[in-house]
Amino acid sequence: MITRLMVGPLGANCYIVGCKKTLEAAVIDPGGDALRIASELAKKNLRVRWILNTHGHWDHTGANAELRKITGAPLLIHRLDAPALQEKPDGFLEEGSEVKFGTYCLRVIHTPGHTPGGVCLFSPGAVFTGDTLFAGSIGRTDLAGGSYESLIRSVREKLFVLGNEVRVYPGHGPPSRIGEERLRNPFFQ
Repeated sequence: MITRLMVGPLGANCYIVGCKKTLEAAVIDPGGDALRIASELAKKNLRVRWILNTHGHWDHTGANAELRKITGAPLLIHRLDAPALQEKPDGFLEEGSEVKFGTYCLRVIHTPGHTPGGVCLFSPGAVFTGDTLFAGSIGRTDLAGGSYESLIRSVREKLFVLGNEVRVYPGHGPPSRIGEERLRNPFFQ
């Protein structure tokens, strides 16, 4: 059960990933509109187990504090991006660690490049890429802590190996597939 909401002034993608069996959920990148996110959760009778940030930029973290207050759920981010937050995280997303809720599990893939602590969250068939990989593009690397070389390496070595059929759920814009990006994304031709 994956719901995409475009939130905040930049229309960043916030994802609600819910387990149909237990009605536990994770909220990925609540960049704004906490009440709208909470309303969507209530509509689906979902209880938030985790709030997860793929990186520390404000357009992906803007509703962290309010959503944490509403849901009581712990907030996780990679330790290298934690200083960008206004609030203290409850824990860290480390390479290879797993975030479990209900019968669902997201594996953390550290993908530096857009930011030093950027992560993608993978479960069989789907990867939430934040601002690492978009449909037909990649995240900016000209901001503080960005590295074009690191981002390209992250995508080639850590995301492209996940399999062509894996669905890509990016931080902005429409979804895609790994195979589509490998073939058509101009940054990898």
